[in-house]
Amino acid sequence: MRIIGGTWRSRLLSVLDLPGLRPTTDRIRETVFNWLGQDLTGLRCLDLFAGTGALGFEAASRGADFVLLVDKDKKVHANLLANFSSLQSSPVSGVIEILHRDSLELLKQQADHSVHLIFIDPPFQDATLFDRAVSEAGRICDDAKGGGIYVEFPANRPREEVEALLPGWHCGKYLEAGQVKACLFRSGRD
Repeated sequence: MRIIGGTWRSRLLSVLDLPGLRPTTDRIRETVFNWLGQDLTGLRCLDLFAGTGALGFEAASRGADFVLLVDKDKKVHANLLANFSSLQSSPVSGVIEILHRDSLELLKQQADHSVHLIFIDPPFQDATLFDRAVSEAGRICDDAKGGGIYVEFPANRPREEVEALLPGWHCGKYLEAGQVKACLFRSGRD
C-alpha cells in the first residue's frame, strides 16, 4: 500500500494480514483526499481504528498540523509504529501521535468541537461499535476550517441508517466501491 500525495507521496506502508483488517484502497483514498483537498494545513485529525494508518499518514503527508492514530490491537499498533518509523527519513511539519487504545473510549474523552477531521473505519463485523463511534464523532468534530467526518461501512448497509447517526450533518460526498460505501459528512456550519 502506498501514500498517494504530499511529502510522503509514493512511500509504501506495510500491511498485516489479520482478520477484520481491511485497509482503505488507494483508489478510495485518492477520492477521499480529492474531496478534502491536497493541503490539510491547520487541521487536527483523528484516525480511529487506524489499521495500517493509511488515512492518518496520508493526512500528515498533506500537511495536517496534528494527526492522532489509534488502534487497540497490539500487532496493529506495533505495525503503525514501524510504518511511522520508516516514514521518518522525510519528516513532515505536523505532530503525529500513535496510541494503543480503544478508539471509542478515546472519543468519549475528547472535548466538544476539538478536532477538524475524523476517519472512522472499524472492522465491518461490529456495527454497534461503528454506530457509537460515528455518533460520538458528531460531538467532537468542528469542520469550520475544512475536514469533516469520513466513514466507511459495508455496502449492504443503507446509507440512510448511517446518515441518521449524525443529526445536523449531511453526507456531502459519497461513493460505493465493491463491498464498501463511504461518506464525507459536513456540518451545516461550513
